Parts: sequence; structure tokens; C-alpha cells
Amino acid sequence: STQSTWDIYLIMAEEQKEQPLAPQAAPASLPGAPMRTNAMAEIIAEDHLRAMLNKSSNQGVYKPYVTKLLQRPNHSPFGDFPKDFLKKETKKEDFSIDIYEKSQAASASNAFITKGLGTGGKATTLQVKKEKRMEKPPKAGSMFKRLVPPTNFRRVYDVGDLPVQLNHGHQGGKLLWKTKVTQLNYNHFLPIFFEGLREKQDPYRFIAVQGVFDMLEEGGANIGKVIPQLIIPIKAALNTRDPEIVAVMLKVLQKLVQSGETVGEMLVPYYRQILPVFNIYKNNNKNLGDKIDYSQRKKNTLGELIQETLELLETYGGEDAFINIKYMIPTYESCMISQVTIRTNSQPTY
Repeated sequence: STQSTWDIYLIMAEEQKEQPLAPQAAPASLPGAPMRTNAMAEIIAEDHLRAMLNKSSNQGVYKPYVTKLLQRPNHSPFGDFPKDFLKKETKKEDFSIDIYEKSQAASASNAFITKGLGTGGKATTLQVKKEKRMEKPPKAGSMFKRLVPPTNFRRVYDVGDLPVQLNHGHQGGKLLWKTKVTQLNYNHFLPIFFEGLREKQDPYRFIAVQGVFDMLEEGGANIGKVIPQLIIPIKAALNTRDPEIVAVMLKVLQKLVQSGETVGEMLVPYYRQILPVFNIYKNNNKNLGDKIDYSQRKKNTLGELIQETLELLETYGGEDAFINIKYMIPTYESCMISQVTIRTNSQPTY
């Protein structure tokens, strides 16, 4: 019986060798395979890295959304609870020493002071008058973080009006669309997703950023019609002066300019609303000397991001793009026009 079983195994192995192998699908990592941009992968990895560095340096848990500049999250998707249902705060008893027990007269060394030997109660003094300190002029605060206005994206997502679903997996979350992205109403959904780019708390931030990149990749001609409605969310995100929010918006602008043939030209009339913040952070680069910046691949330096964005705006913006950029940012030099000065008769000609 053992010999017959062994013969059966040999026959089965020979049959498997003779059968042709079925063609396997190309993995998603190959260049030819269809693959969407995972815009949130670097942001999530950066958050995990900062969380680990904060723990190692005893700085506590890294929570970028815990700040007074962001809106307070609601108690539930349907709003806040009534005050009667909230937990009442109990006042802690103050066991500190009273003021009169801390005074100088209550100390042991000054228990018996005769008239005229104390430090107070005199109308005149022989001590030299102290010079007043010259107050420094206040800072302009052009790079200070501003208050982040509340977004309509959070309310729409909490109610369940967005056609998206968050899939939690072992390799991180994925955004699943309930309908095809090409069949969405871009006039309604794209401004809402752009407004959600100001969020710093997940899952709102994850859904907003990844949703914007998915819609821009497959939008095509639908994107050009929505440009006027996107200017207000873009301006609101840039005016927060938050480096993380500004960096995300700059990457989205780069993707927006390259998403359609005429999108760059349609953005030219709105440069006066978008570019003032660019002029503030244009020179915000890292001065490392001869050192190496190992975080270049993350593209978190605002100065380099702004330079890349301006070059893309000029490249895809048409003939009037450079003039409008130069008007708002005088220090910008064109990446397409080679400015060569030829001296003839002591007069420069261009």
C-alpha cells in the first residue's frame, strides 16, 4: 500500500510539471500597473516618527491636533451633549498658606521691628531710582500660526453624506469609494474635500487629503469647472500659517496644476489671493552648511516646496503667468526665460 501511494504522488507531480503555468497579474509596484497616489503614507510615517522621538526625549505623546488654534471636536456626530448630562467639575480645595502668613512681618527674624526700621510705610526714600527698561518693539508675527477656522468637511463626514469608506488594514488605512470617482459631482464634493485639508486630526485629515488626490487624478475636464470654488478653501488653508497645513496645500496645488491642460491658465487670475503667503515663506529654507539633510525626500521644507510650486505655475500658466507671479513675488526668477544681458554702447539690452 505504501508503494502504491508513492506511485500516485509521482504521477501527480509529473502531471503538474506538464501543465503550463497560468499568467500572473503584474504587481501594483511595477511602473505599468495602475496605481493611485498614496498621499497620506508619508504624513502617517512622519507622525509615527515624531511620536517615537517625543517618547525617547520624554516630551510626552505627540498630538498635533491638541492646540488652541484648532476647533474643538463635537461630543458626537449629532452635536454636543446638553450641559445637564456633562460631568460636573469639582473644585479642588486650596490648602496653600494665606497671604498674611507669607509676609515679611510674619517671619521669625522680623517678629519685633521698631518704628522706622521696616521697609514699608515711608513716603520718601534715599535709594537711586531704577531706570526703566526700554521695551523692544513687538514682532510682526507674519509666520505665527493663526486660528484655523472650522471646516464644513467634518460635519458632512460625521453625518455620512460623503461617498467614502475608510478601510483599516495591517498596512495602514485605505480609502474606498462607494461610487466611481469619475461619476461624482465635482461641483459639490471637490470644494468640500479641499476645505477638509485644514484638518489635523484623523480620520478627517486622512480622508480629505487622500480623497483630493484621488479626485484630481481621475477628474479630467471636471476640475476646470470647479476652480473658482476652490480659491476660498485654498486661501483659508494658506492663511493659517501652519507649516504642516501649508505643506499639504502646496503639494495639492502641484497636483492640481498638472491635473488638466487648462487648469494652470485658469488659476492665473487668482494669484493675488494665493501668492501673498508664498512671498512670506519663500526663503524659509534650512541653512545646514556642508551638512546633509536626510529629510529631503519628505518635502517638508516650505522654501523648496514654494519654489517648485511657482515653477509649475509658470510652466502650466501660459504667457501671463510669469508677469503675475513677478508682480506678487518680486524676487522670483523665471525658470523658462533665460535672461542674458548684452552690453552694447554702455546700455544693457535684453
